[in-house]
Amino acid sequence: MEKVAPIDLDSKLQPVKYEIAGTNKSSKVLVLDVEILEATGREPYRGDVLIVGERFSHVGDVPNKETLLADPSVRVSYGRGRTLMPGLGDAHTYFTWNGGDLDRLGTLGVEEHTLLTARSAECFLDSGYTMCFGAASPFLANGQEMARRGGELVGGITAYADGPEEMREVIREHIELGVDQVKLSMSGESITETRDAEDCYFTLEDTAACVDEAHKMNKRVCSHARARDSVQQSVDYGVDVIYHASYIDEKGMDSLEKKKSKIIVAPAINWLVATLHDAVMFGYSTEKAEQGGYQRELDAADLAIDYGFAWTPHGTYARELSHFVERFDFTPHESIIAATFGMAKLFMRSHEMGQIKVGKYADCLVVDGDPLKNITILQDHDLLNIIMINGMVYKAGIGEYVIPTEGLTGIHSMTNEMSHMQVQRPILS
Repeated sequence: MEKVAPIDLDSKLQPVKYEIAGTNKSSKVLVLDVEILEATGREPYRGDVLIVGERFSHVGDVPNKETLLADPSVRVSYGRGRTLMPGLGDAHTYFTWNGGDLDRLGTLGVEEHTLLTARSAECFLDSGYTMCFGAASPFLANGQEMARRGGELVGGITAYADGPEEMREVIREHIELGVDQVKLSMSGESITETRDAEDCYFTLEDTAACVDEAHKMNKRVCSHARARDSVQQSVDYGVDVIYHASYIDEKGMDSLEKKKSKIIVAPAINWLVATLHDAVMFGYSTEKAEQGGYQRELDAADLAIDYGFAWTPHGTYARELSHFVERFDFTPHESIIAATFGMAKLFMRSHEMGQIKVGKYADCLVVDGDPLKNITILQDHDLLNIIMINGMVYKAGIGEYVIPTEGLTGIHSMTNEMSHMQVQRPILS
């Protein structure tokens, strides 16, 4: 039932494995009486979940439950039929985007840039997002967008390169800095009013050289590719992640179909919807957006199948799930699978992320409601009652401290543990 195509990415492109330090290995969290939405395709079922350290230890049935309830070191939450599901993921993340003043990003000091990034990361967690794939900023992290001179979208986030050899050089520089993947800005963006979304600025030789150089260094390539030709080049030369692909034509669709296990498309459809309907209060009218081609592009994107701007603000990421249901004919279940297990596939860590299964990282949400009946509840932060990442409690409302009186005892201490979190990158030999 899931609309996550079989994905078989080249194992040599596996990103560096980061670990979040800070989870006490003896930590035990017991969540009782929840509707478990595994994101495996199985329908939700009632059960209990035990988390030990960073990972799920038992899912569905928890042995020795009475012993755990009597242990004061075990933190207990009573689900009362709420939904427990994996943490969500965003495939087109800009942690450092600041509400639209993107040209200033290139002039920010390291400290201010770091604080902006941390604030955005916090907002993602507040929204139930435990996985973020960088579109031109962390995490997994892209470098700057690489564009030909005269083809850039925003100067403040652009690394300039003209021709295959200079592009190879820029890619090597980015990889030496430690990026997880590289980003090509191949086509225009109509809102600039100077770079049309249907224009492609890369030559065949450019794209071929970029993919070759990155793959030689075991890094994946992402492309901002709205135009037909930029999408076709991305498919033909093996770009790993294509953003938007709005103006893909029948030839491109046929080519993509043949390589669908090797290439991931992230449409970022909410940018188009919000630019048409929500940007007016920021001075960009619906009429202007239509004149710029955004309605035409949205219509094209609908047939074919970004956050940080003022009208797609941080914290509104879950709108994307609703668009997949309303515009692409996904069921709510399929949309959630795409945003959880599908994201883990994008991370190349689906063996340990993205599902509620024994042995996987305990990145999960307890949601007050049923997102399979109403996918929009995932946009309401107040209904995300518990948020956990890596087995640590990031958020737990005051209601989680209440102990039912129906014969069960236990001590609650569902406190925020994130102050101890650190990200550790392994030392490479």
